[in-house]
Amino acid sequence: MTSTVTTIPLTSLALLLVPVALVLWVQYRWSLNYKEGFYAVGRMLGQLLIIGYFLGSIFNAESAWVIVLILSMMVLASSWIALRTVKIDRKKLFVIVLISIVVGSGSVLLLVTQGVLRIDPWYKATIMIPLAGMIFSNALNAISLAAERFNDEFSRGKSYEEARTVAFKTALIPIINALFAVGLVSLPGMMTGQILSGVDPLIAARYQIMVMAMIFSSGGLASAIYLMLIKKYLIDRS
Repeated sequence: MTSTVTTIPLTSLALLLVPVALVLWVQYRWSLNYKEGFYAVGRMLGQLLIIGYFLGSIFNAESAWVIVLILSMMVLASSWIALRTVKIDRKKLFVIVLISIVVGSGSVLLLVTQGVLRIDPWYKATIMIPLAGMIFSNALNAISLAAERFNDEFSRGKSYEEARTVAFKTALIPIINALFAVGLVSLPGMMTGQILSGVDPLIAARYQIMVMAMIFSSGGLASAIYLMLIKKYLIDRS
């Protein structure tokens, strides 16, 4: 297979802003928080343009300390963003989320990079950073769903065990849906990118299996650790 990847002109890319604008318009017409959506889209554009500009330099970095610094920044940002929808004690819960992501997602990242891919050196930026991004962002979403649902259930008078069960089930819904849909409804990003780059589909499928297992385990472990640690927080607060 030959590579079919082409550069997307900015004028063509701008076409996708049309349906984005329609969604923002619906938010506005339905009296939803359209400003949040507008801010999120603008922030996404800014962040990707900035990281796209600097990634070349980052990928050429051959220093373990640089990669550790970048991974630390990713974990800290993920931990704070995960609590975006939680309105109480964000600063106190931040430590719990940080531990959950470091232990739950960090262990999966270590297993993937050193046990499955066996990258050498271990801090190879072109592999470590993209995989860490997928793992941490997935853990972020899982913990965010778990935290919000747990707070709702617990505030309604549910016991810790009942709230924990509902929250964990909620956190896994997007991940399990993705597992059901992959290959039938969708070809996820990594597999699609590799196929477009000319990689044999069977090889691309192996990598996608790795990614799906990685996403399921990192999100599940991170949210489970959060829900276990939150019990001690509730006891200390009471």
